[in-house]
Amino acid sequence: MTECAANASRPGVYILTTGGSIDKIYTLQGEMEIGPPAARELLERAGATGHTILPVLAKDSLDLTSEDRDRLAELVNGCPPGAAVVITHGTDTMPETGRHLLKHTGHTGHTDHKTVVITGALQPAAMSHSDAAFNLGSAILAAQTLPPGVYVVMHGTVFDVATVRKDKAQGRFV
Repeated sequence: MTECAANASRPGVYILTTGGSIDKIYTLQGEMEIGPPAARELLERAGATGHTILPVLAKDSLDLTSEDRDRLAELVNGCPPGAAVVITHGTDTMPETGRHLLKHTGHTGHTDHKTVVITGALQPAAMSHSDAAFNLGSAILAAQTLPPGVYVVMHGTVFDVATVRKDKAQGRFV
């Protein structure tokens, strides 16, 4: 039984965390490392309730493997029909993971009636000028209102996962 299936009786959005910049923190040595899922604190600070946070990985997205992406697909597939799923993810390989999920979660040619939204942050949530809270809030709303499918949501914009890419020169998704 997957974590989603084990929590199927809980309403709300399933938030699967994978690490990435959104979860990075400064160590006492002044280096950045993946910390605990930032989603929990961001949602508590906003007074948001009714979400199930499932820590899956704690990796920089450049270190994600095909096995990691297969695990995410398995977890999404294990969520109940009609579920709203948000995945927090590092921005460098977010489009690749999205396309993997599109291919491996029943969203090609038909749908299993789940809405999956991938989001992250260009600045860690621990930083005062982070985009993390805005992106997470936007993703949660999008997951509850968009039609079933797989999407990337960054900076208040919904992107088609089949064509989205990160423009590193602009520091934006296009």
